[in-house]
Amino acid sequence: MRQLTLRQQEFERQTARQLQVDAAGLAVLNHLITEGTATPTELARRLEVSTAAMTLVIDRLEAAGHVNRSRHPSDRRKVVITPADHTVAMAYNQAGPLIRGVTDLADALTPEEQAAVTSFLERVVAVYDRSTAQGREQRSGAQPARAI
Repeated sequence: MRQLTLRQQEFERQTARQLQVDAAGLAVLNHLITEGTATPTELARRLEVSTAAMTLVIDRLEAAGHVNRSRHPSDRRKVVITPADHTVAMAYNQAGPLIRGVTDLADALTPEEQAAVTSFLERVVAVYDRSTAQGREQRSGAQPARAI
């Protein structure tokens, strides 16, 4: 797991270098590409940063040509942020071989192996979720939920 985490971090650094963005910019682009267009306030909330910090990140991404601001379709007081087509293409070009490689590995597993790997990874995700929720509660001063 440690080696997988290290490889994922290196992949993210490499992608950020290729797109010429910092880690915060990469997080915003990743969110926009995977989840779709969002307002700056939605992005700030989802990525757990202040709206002021998000504005700075969006300004840098817009100046670099990675995102576009446009009027919200139903609320003209708001703007929406959309990733630029060429940035989406660059991101998919970078991630495509990794996605295809992992998909090929998963497809080569027997149904029993797929079930075992899926079960293991679901439990790993649950551990991360519990750890993340606990950290979030500690930062907010809330008491962590106790297991029964």
